[in-house]
Amino acid sequence: MQTLSSSGHSAAARNAAYRTLWRWHFYAALFVMPFLVVLAITGTLYCFQPQIEPLLYPHRLTVTPAATPRLAEDDLFARAMAAVPPGSRAATATIEANPARSAEFVFRYPDGQKYSVYLNPYTGKVLGTLGVEQRFMQIDRMIHRKLLLGKPGELLMELAACWTLVMVGTGVALWWPRGAFTWRGTLWPRLDLRGRPLWKSVHAVMGIWLAAGAVAFILTGLPWSGSWGKQFKSLATRVHLGSPPGAWGGTSLRSTLPGQAPGAAVPDGQAHHGDMAHEGHTMSDMGDMPGMVMDDLPLAQTPWAVGAMAVPQSREASAASTLPLSHVLAIARDHGITDGYDVAFPTGPSGVYTVSYFPADPKGEHVLHIDQYSGKVLEDIVYKDYGAVSRAVSYGTSLHMGRYFGLANQLICALISLGLAGMAATGFAMWWKRRPSRALGAPARLLTPVTMRRWKIGLTTLGVIFPLMGGTMLLVWALDSLAVRRRAAN
Repeated sequence: MQTLSSSGHSAAARNAAYRTLWRWHFYAALFVMPFLVVLAITGTLYCFQPQIEPLLYPHRLTVTPAATPRLAEDDLFARAMAAVPPGSRAATATIEANPARSAEFVFRYPDGQKYSVYLNPYTGKVLGTLGVEQRFMQIDRMIHRKLLLGKPGELLMELAACWTLVMVGTGVALWWPRGAFTWRGTLWPRLDLRGRPLWKSVHAVMGIWLAAGAVAFILTGLPWSGSWGKQFKSLATRVHLGSPPGAWGGTSLRSTLPGQAPGAAVPDGQAHHGDMAHEGHTMSDMGDMPGMVMDDLPLAQTPWAVGAMAVPQSREASAASTLPLSHVLAIARDHGITDGYDVAFPTGPSGVYTVSYFPADPKGEHVLHIDQYSGKVLEDIVYKDYGAVSRAVSYGTSLHMGRYFGLANQLICALISLGLAGMAATGFAMWWKRRPSRALGAPARLLTPVTMRRWKIGLTTLGVIFPLMGGTMLLVWALDSLAVRRRAAN
């Protein structure tokens, strides 16, 4: 009798734990799934950007290779400058040696908007322009990062990513076989079922196959987030595992104007955090801005490790002539950078040229800051200068974007992303089939307390690591407890 009582108590405890996990899984999925569908679709599209963009803008991005040599970059730049409205300022030049790609220069128009100007590199003919913020892939990227809602959207996406970890963890626990292990129904769906049991089997099996990929996506994407990612970068830097020496205002290097003594370092505290600021600052904002960091430059992509590094500046303005673009490209070649990189033009009389090479293999990442008057290289930053955390983030970023090992990487990312969207669809189908009329349909909460000490420790740890999620977990718990008490009182 005592054995039967003990066995019954153990079964009841397991059932209570199962229902508690199911309830948390439901709440996490309820919030996460709409965002997960958006992330999956936009992420898949962005992953195939190299293939999609030439199809969207074939008459601007692609040209027919010619037997004649390409025109000099200075000549192409002058033609592009002549094609934009008076008062426009050069922002970046894209240096691409692919004979079938056009030459591209980005300008800030007088109204503050950025436009790309495309030219045939063999004839110098202007092929057309595109608004940088209106390009399909830029819109897709901004939906992926912040739902086109600015900072609130960015925080929502970050929160959804964090809650995905809860959804995955509770989902794996719910899937975990409680009896004898069998392939069928555990690692392969039971297709002989019908109705909700079939959806449940497909959902569970898809989830376990995709769990590792979902966690990898979250962990490699969060370092780029605008709130937690920025703080994580700051922490990694402070413990000397992030950016190279000289980040966060510690550099003493400066652009030196002709006839001037080298300037002193920017005083401590003037450097500030960047937030992918090539999206947020106008060119007039940035000219002569003290403490400018790499993320403030109008570059399409900046390596994570150098995003917070101060850009060398000089204190005084000067009428001295700036080096031509061809001279800057020659310096880049001398430092081993020959193709597939961007050059950010000086943002004012005290600015510098910045060469940013962001290849698929993180070991090739390379950044140069070049004095716009003398051509002196003020900063030369390569992968070996990175801290351990920045090296890991660089590899994670390349894998996350489907860049590291070519088409196979893209296909794997697409498979995981679309699979997660499929999880949302099967989860919705399960809820729809069991939903009660005029109710949310959350699994009932047991009135008796459930210990689950390890789960509580795990969720608390996640809440400490990701404070934004921790705050919302407390809110969900408080609202859920209030609802249960009201229901019990009635």
